[in-house]
Parts: sequence; structure tokens; C-alpha cells
Amino acid sequence: MKDSTPVSFKAVGPDEQPTERSHLDEFQDTTFSQFQLLRAAFDGSEAIFTAVGDDKQRIMVWAGAMPDAFAQFEQHFNSQRISLISNWRSHEELVQVQHAIASRIDPNVEKPEARADRLVDGDVAAIWEFATGEEENDCLAQWIEREVLAGDVEPHDVAILVRMRADQVESQLSSTFANRGLRLRNVARNVGDIAIQDLLGEDLTQILLRLMRLGATGRSPDNWNAALLDLQHLEAVDPADEAGQQLLQGRLQTFVREMRRTLNGLDPVPEAAADAAQATLDFIGAGVLQRAFPAYQRQADFDRVWKGFTLLLQESLQHAQTWSGAIDEFEGLGQTALMTIHKSKGLEFHTIIFYGLDNQTWWSLRPDRPEELNSFFVAFTRAEQRAFFTLCTERGRPIAWLERTLIPSGVQRVRF
Repeated sequence: MKDSTPVSFKAVGPDEQPTERSHLDEFQDTTFSQFQLLRAAFDGSEAIFTAVGDDKQRIMVWAGAMPDAFAQFEQHFNSQRISLISNWRSHEELVQVQHAIASRIDPNVEKPEARADRLVDGDVAAIWEFATGEEENDCLAQWIEREVLAGDVEPHDVAILVRMRADQVESQLSSTFANRGLRLRNVARNVGDIAIQDLLGEDLTQILLRLMRLGATGRSPDNWNAALLDLQHLEAVDPADEAGQQLLQGRLQTFVREMRRTLNGLDPVPEAAADAAQATLDFIGAGVLQRAFPAYQRQADFDRVWKGFTLLLQESLQHAQTWSGAIDEFEGLGQTALMTIHKSKGLEFHTIIFYGLDNQTWWSLRPDRPEELNSFFVAFTRAEQRAFFTLCTERGRPIAWLERTLIPSGVQRVRF
């Protein structure tokens, strides 16, 4: 399993014979009110719990996150801090660059141990400098096309990151990409009232997509097993309950047969999206999802996600000939993702490209704005094999202090 961060912290409550265990993820962005709730729930209890996070990834102070959540945790719960220094996502050369950025955030940070292998030849981190935006866009599309044709990467394993205004960048890049047989997917774009990237990470989306896959394909063991786990969770069936497990399997088998009949009777056209989506939701039950996931308990929140799911499926059917192809389209297979750096958190890609890294576009990326640098660090750590930066001198100048950090760590400058 890959660590979500190169360096994390683990804090354990003092009781030696715990009766409960709890996991607190992304603890670096804990708010004051959340911390008070934590104290109210666990002060004086016999629970043992773990707070996991990374101070270098604290990006929510503006929204009320505590500036010293781990220090407060240690003080109030007599906890032990343990550094996790294995990086299972990136290879040594990328980890070297990550560490250079991390050291700007925390000069005392411990360097992680790279545990992933380098699987590509050539540069793995470079600044690509162009004189004009047209040259920048054309070269970027040409490079991705060449890598895809060579079989070195799939289009959906490449992400283009921008600071903001993804819609504007999409309008600049889409035609250039299309001319080379590539598709660009702006996952920062809304379907209804939810961004595509947010929609893809929703529990509702993941559960319903797995069920649709089972109905649209002849055999899919991975989705079958995942769907069974979904049902176990939603219906609170103990994995050791053999009779309960058999009932779940029987219900799922019946659903899959019915779903295949449903999809066989529906042409894969946009007008059929609502009926196909509703068939999967009816099997699970909207009420079941709302009871299982607190985020859906407000009807307006549930409706926002459900509407987005249906709309994106409808869009996907405009580009597909089969139901299986529509699900591929929904998930973004064969498309290069375009997103803001803030939307990249929690994801990982073979190759990351920071688009337009100049002092005008990225004006807020300054040493005196720690949250901006933290966001930049988080985005860079999404890369598994390569991370590149494009710079157009027609648009702005290099970010000098950042280049002084990157270049000594092995980042190459390439002028086109």
C-alpha cells in the first residue's frame, strides 16, 4: 500500500490495554472545533487512536485549521510521534526533488526513503521553457502523443496541473490536443453543481459504477468482489456470517442478471442514462446510502451528487458506442486530466505536468505564503515517475526563488 504522504506522523493514546481503535486521517487540517469534539469523545477513555497526516500538507488554515494540530494532540493525549519515512509512490530522483521542496517548508524535515523503482528513461524532472504560448501548447501535445504512441504511458496516466482557471487553459489546449488525436478532460468542470473530480471520488459514484460495470461486462471479478464489500458495509453484514454472505451473493447475482437485461434493452444513448442510473440506485436504495454516509444525510447534498452522476453518465454516452465504453468514458480512461493543484490531493499519476509555471500565473507562490508552498508540494508528490514544468516567457518570468530550490536537486532546464 502506498503512503499518502512522504512523511507522516502517528500519535498513540496512552492506555496500554485499549478496548477501541480509531483512525484520524488528514489530521494536519483539523479545525479547533473538530479538536474539541475529539477531546470530548476520547478524554478519559480507554481507547487507542492514531492521528495521521503531514504538516507540510496543511492547506486549510484559511478555513480554520489549527496551525499546530499535532503538537496539541501530543500535549492533550500524551502521545508518541513516529515519522513514516518510506515513500512507496515515487522513485529516488523524484524524492530528491520532493525533499528539496519539503526543506523549504521545514528545514529540519527528515528525507524519505524512496521505495519505488524508476521505470522510464530520460529526464524525470525538468523545466520546459518556451517563447510563446502557441509553442508551449503544441510541444506539450506533441510530447504526450509521442509518449502514448511509444507505449510509455496511457493518456489517463498523465495529469496537467494549473493553479486556477482550468476552463481557460482547457480552451487553449483542447484543439491542439485534438489535432494530435488526444483528448483533454477538464475535471475541474462542473456537471450540475459538482466538479467532475469531486464526483469521481464520491462513495455514491464508486458504488454505482461498480454495479454498472457488472451489468455492462461479461465477467469482472474485481468489481464483483468490491460490490460484495460495498453490500457488506451498507447492510452491516459480518464477514464471518456465512449465511449472511450467501444471501448477499444471491442478491448480487440476481441484480447482475437483471441489470444485464436492462442494459441490453436500452440503447447506449444519452437519453437512456437516467433509466440505467436509476436501476443501480434502486438496487442499493437511496435511503441506505444516506444512512451509511453522513455526507448524504442532507437531501440537498445527496441530490447534488446524484444529479451530477446522472449528468456525467449522459455526457459519457455521447462519446461511446457501448455501455462498457460509457463507463470508461465516465472514469476518464483514454483522456488526459486537467485540474487545479488543489484538486490533485489524494490522487497519483505516472506523469505530472505543471502548466504555465511563471510569476504572473503563479503569483501567489511565494516563500511568505506557506499554504501555497504546501499546496505545490502536495501536487508534486502526486507524481510516480515524472514531473515537468512548462514556462512561457511571453506570459511571465521564471519564479526565481523556486528555481533556485529545484535546479540543485536535479531538475533540468530545457529551452525549446
